Amino acid sequence: MRLLEIKNLQVEFPSAAGPLRAVDGVSLDLDAGQTICLVGESGCGKTVTALSIARLVPAAHYAGGEILVEGRNVLAMTEAELRQIRGGVVSYVFQEPGSSLNPVMRIGRQIKEALELHRPNQASDARVIELLKLVGIPAPEARLRDYPFQLSGGMQQRVMLAMALACEPKLLVADEPTTALDATIQAQILELLRELQGRLGMAILFITHNLGVVNELGGRVAVMYAGQIVELAPAQDLLRIPRHPYTRALLNSVPKLGAGATRLTAIPGQVPRLGQFPSGCRFAPRCTIARADCSKVAPELASAETGRWVRCPYSTSL
Repeated sequence: MRLLEIKNLQVEFPSAAGPLRAVDGVSLDLDAGQTICLVGESGCGKTVTALSIARLVPAAHYAGGEILVEGRNVLAMTEAELRQIRGGVVSYVFQEPGSSLNPVMRIGRQIKEALELHRPNQASDARVIELLKLVGIPAPEARLRDYPFQLSGGMQQRVMLAMALACEPKLLVADEPTTALDATIQAQILELLRELQGRLGMAILFITHNLGVVNELGGRVAVMYAGQIVELAPAQDLLRIPRHPYTRALLNSVPKLGAGATRLTAIPGQVPRLGQFPSGCRFAPRCTIARADCSKVAPELASAETGRWVRCPYSTSL
């Protein structure tokens, strides 16, 4: 039995003009100890997909598909059942620790809250100190009574990790947890995630727009555009030879060490707004290899080679 299976997920939001589909036919799977990086520009549907795993998008309407966590369909669960998997089986670390932590509650108390809900017999200062040590916070006995404002951004993110790991979840969803941090702290957090994954055996779904992070974490990569997965492949294969024009454009827009003072290659245009997706291939208006039929025929996500899927019939011409 797989830890996570997302099958043809379709997520919509109500509007005056009718339902707006933010996630359209997404399928992913993840086993214990594995990593998947979900990559794409803002507005592509990455966060909605990730939050849907524990049904954390209250305004959303799930128009189709299934989300199976340990074989159980999350979309059919009661609120009581959802509370058991939130934090206990699936935990989240978000982008801005400063806005995720309660500013008027000591960090020890915030970590202990998760334990009280799922493992009340472990809700002690000793366990909180153990968790703070696990995520690399020095002098945890002293930090126990600190407020979030007394910690740096990197330390706040480590506290968020301690909270997420308190109940030993099987799946950690990390939604751009290093975006607000400088490069040195970012590298430390990524190294910590790899170390904790190896020690605890948990799966990681990592959401990012930074392909440099993908290179650090490895595993598999799912590239999203306009609510759909356009490429799915092992990280090293995708970074070495991108198959989809969007993946290639993302890689070309990344600054390269030693390249000198050269102008970055930008992707023309922007991600289409919900309800304004173009006909045919959704990336066609921004694609450098688009052909006449690209705006007429919507491509399917098809197998390009073993373990690799691409939503582009002309990917071999890249």
